[in-house]
Amino acid sequence: MKTCAFIPNFFKLYNILWQVALPFFKKNKRLSPSFKKRVTTDHLQKADIWIQAASAGEAFLALSLLSSLEPRQKIKILITSTTSQGMEILESGLTHIKINPNIDYFLDWFPFDIPQTIQRAVTRINPRVMILLETEIWPALLHYLKENHTQIFIVNGRLSKRSGQHYRWTRFLWARLSPDKILAISPLDAKRYGHIFSKARITIMPNIKFDLMEADLDTPSEPTALKNIISNTLPLSILASIRRPEETQALEILENLLAQYPCQLVAIFPRHMHRINAWKKKLYKKRISFQLRSELTEPATTAGIILWDTFGELRSAYGIAGAVFVGGSLCPLGGQNFIEPVVLGTPTVTGPYLDDFAWAGEDLFSQNIVTICNDSQAVAHTMVTHLETPIERNKRRQKAQYYIQKNQGGTKMACQIILEAFEHEKR
Repeated sequence: MKTCAFIPNFFKLYNILWQVALPFFKKNKRLSPSFKKRVTTDHLQKADIWIQAASAGEAFLALSLLSSLEPRQKIKILITSTTSQGMEILESGLTHIKINPNIDYFLDWFPFDIPQTIQRAVTRINPRVMILLETEIWPALLHYLKENHTQIFIVNGRLSKRSGQHYRWTRFLWARLSPDKILAISPLDAKRYGHIFSKARITIMPNIKFDLMEADLDTPSEPTALKNIISNTLPLSILASIRRPEETQALEILENLLAQYPCQLVAIFPRHMHRINAWKKKLYKKRISFQLRSELTEPATTAGIILWDTFGELRSAYGIAGAVFVGGSLCPLGGQNFIEPVVLGTPTVTGPYLDDFAWAGEDLFSQNIVTICNDSQAVAHTMVTHLETPIERNKRRQKAQYYIQKNQGGTKMACQIILEAFEHEKR
């Protein structure tokens, strides 16, 4: 790769910014446990393929790829992660998946993108192929991989509107650091990547997350897990993954639900547990009585509100709900996972802001598997309609299952491209 004066000058400034930030990172409770390994390279091993899985979501994608790769010769694969959550998922997942005997794999922390550190890391690992999952765009990493003649692929590539705008402001830099190929999960993501990396070959692929849903399709929910607190004599509505900027609108939905269909239970699941106290204050202010999930010891037999203040029960609640609204979608926040209740056959409603889930495809909405509503009033009306005219859950589940299975195949496609690149790469 030709080196122009711009890159060294940029890295001088970039390195200064890193040196200013490092003392703060070292003291950071989240970063301090892995800090030493992220600024040194002696612990790194040589690998033929390097997969970077930043956090939890990418870690699941990496596991899907690793379990599906079928190399014809022995290869070494390094999988790195940026977060402790990603590392925990990888460590746990690798004990449960079957991996081809030709693959030797090992885990490590992804180094900070400090130019000198990354240069040493790339030299030590010396990968023939680099797999960056979803949105991993680091200037020093891309530069030194290209200098090393490593083939670079962005797999399951997605780029939010906001991130795309930020990267476009600095595309004069990215034009010199283009990956070899980008496998984007939707035409919109492909377009955004194309504005940043004009020289990259960009292809559309099915989202690997559809492949990960296979387990959800085969494993029904367990409503018995909540039988001690949810009575089957009352329908259950759920306001799920409610984000702070849309709490006022969620309250409007709640009030409309209670006014239009008072004989029901409504469960509120804030997206972040630290918002429970804020929800208490809002409900007190509105003079809406509620019960905390943690305080329920017997089935709720009278209509009312449950403020869910315990972890790990949303999926079970989805499995017995008559109607669900999935938040993060009434304000431009990107949306939250509305597919999880869908695969359980639950009538699901969402708002219009679904940028992070554009990969799910328009057919999901045109086939009425999920309903998009533009405001809180429409959301409440649609949820009440679902409660008044319920459709058999199994029929909804089958419809969702067919849609998801039709969109699977991303893992297989990505693995084929990765292995072709590996086998044809000449040093």
